Amino acid sequence: MKRLRVFAATLAFAAIAPTAMAADKVLHAFLSTGETGLDPAVASDIASLSLLENLFEPMLRYDYDARPVKLVPSGLREMPTSDASGKVWTMHVRPGMFFADDPAFSGKKREVTAADYKFAIERLLDPALKSPWAFMFDGKLADLRTLDKYTLRLTLKEPDPSLLFYLALPATGAVAKEVTDVYGSQVGNHPVGSGPFTMEQWKRSDKITLAANKGYLQVWQGKHLPMVDKVEVKIMEEYQSRVLGFLNGEFDYIEQVPESMRDMVLDPASSQPVLKKELAARGMVLAPFPVLQTYYMWMNMDDPVIGGYSKEKVALRRAIALGYNGPEDISLLKKGLAIPAQSPLPPNVLGYDPNYRSPISYNPKLAKALLDRFGYKVGKDGFRTLPNGQPLALLMHSEPTMVGRLRDELWRKNLNALGIRVSFKTDKKTEIIKASRLGKVQMFETNWVADFPDGENFYQLLYGPNSGRANYARFNLPEYNIRYEKATQLSDGPERNAIYREMNQLIHAYNPWVLLIHPISADIQQPWLKNYKRHPVELTNWRYVDIVH
Repeated sequence: MKRLRVFAATLAFAAIAPTAMAADKVLHAFLSTGETGLDPAVASDIASLSLLENLFEPMLRYDYDARPVKLVPSGLREMPTSDASGKVWTMHVRPGMFFADDPAFSGKKREVTAADYKFAIERLLDPALKSPWAFMFDGKLADLRTLDKYTLRLTLKEPDPSLLFYLALPATGAVAKEVTDVYGSQVGNHPVGSGPFTMEQWKRSDKITLAANKGYLQVWQGKHLPMVDKVEVKIMEEYQSRVLGFLNGEFDYIEQVPESMRDMVLDPASSQPVLKKELAARGMVLAPFPVLQTYYMWMNMDDPVIGGYSKEKVALRRAIALGYNGPEDISLLKKGLAIPAQSPLPPNVLGYDPNYRSPISYNPKLAKALLDRFGYKVGKDGFRTLPNGQPLALLMHSEPTMVGRLRDELWRKNLNALGIRVSFKTDKKTEIIKASRLGKVQMFETNWVADFPDGENFYQLLYGPNSGRANYARFNLPEYNIRYEKATQLSDGPERNAIYREMNQLIHAYNPWVLLIHPISADIQQPWLKNYKRHPVELTNWRYVDIVH
């Protein structure tokens, strides 16, 4: 699926106290990986989406304060309304919104209209773009038309309970056709939206400067948004520099402190996450936050070694899953800031079943017996062969970071203990994602952050038609696909939850994934940062935060 958010990487943000004039508030932020491109119809990685949600204006956004989460109008002047069938939806666009200035508009101010939201949705269905967000409307739209300058009518073939969530994503933010006409295939290098910020400077995968959109219409608690004048974003892939920068007072906040760095900020003597006394004395505040995120290691179902649906291939993948030492991962690498994943759904997502337990748990003895039974024999060198006698050798992609190396060693130890030889190929996550979409990666550990707080957003990651998009495992099982399609027609409730349970059982039967953990984020803020609050769904809070010394 979309978000898709599909390859996902751990995201961290931080902000630096302004050193310029007091009136010029600059938020210095960092992203943990480089952006792949800024076309809202194409981008699905967390770094790109973090920027896009600030550059483009969707019809709806999430209320910053509401818990549980609540959708509110943003690009619309009121919430969408539907007819009695739930198929015909009417949206009234807010007048007075304008796109950022761009040569594509020939020097004229360009107001956002209903046609721009219509065009954005149509782009998702353009086969040439291969949008990872196409699933939201593909095969679902019966009609899409503008009734007047500010009114859009969307007609579905069948009701879709997730529609309003889709309208809160950057992918459905207003796009001007003039911009795509001028820049063509390079439109992802020229983001022109109507969101709270505009692009001021962009040095790809290095430094990005966003400037406040002074014409932005949104107000929060009586204050015009955004509250800072600029956001300077650095791409920082190394964990240590982020944490050290924060401890040196350079950053206003840091989210999801990496597990390898937690001893620098958390009390190692405590069984619970507690900020070190010296940091608390400086006014820093720790806020553990359960993110809507699932970590998993996927295996390419089209790969000749590890893929396929035959019994011996299923046995290999299941043995790998049984060999994953989850307790060690959580206690040593995650420092206790995680819970084991029983299904693709993290807590607080609609459809999550707190009573469901995976039939797959750490059991190396059973894993070895399974491999023995299906012909994966141990050779003189201590490593196994394939049932046909050829050497069994796996290749896992990983990131060239400290945490990436720690993850490699955990997997090497786990797999070697089963007699499985594994090697690792390191590359930037953006490059791994590109190769994965082409089916050229055998195994990769990644994570998915909810684009919207509904189970469908996670189960789409294994839906057959999403292969090559968010479905990097290229899992294509008819029994799963049928259930997924049926579930998308249902609202949250017992009937849909029963289908989700069946889908969980199919995932555990065929093991295209090794389910790992749901993280608990260690977020820390400096005392001068105001209005900071982590949102369960939106990736950034840049338009709300303020800096007051």
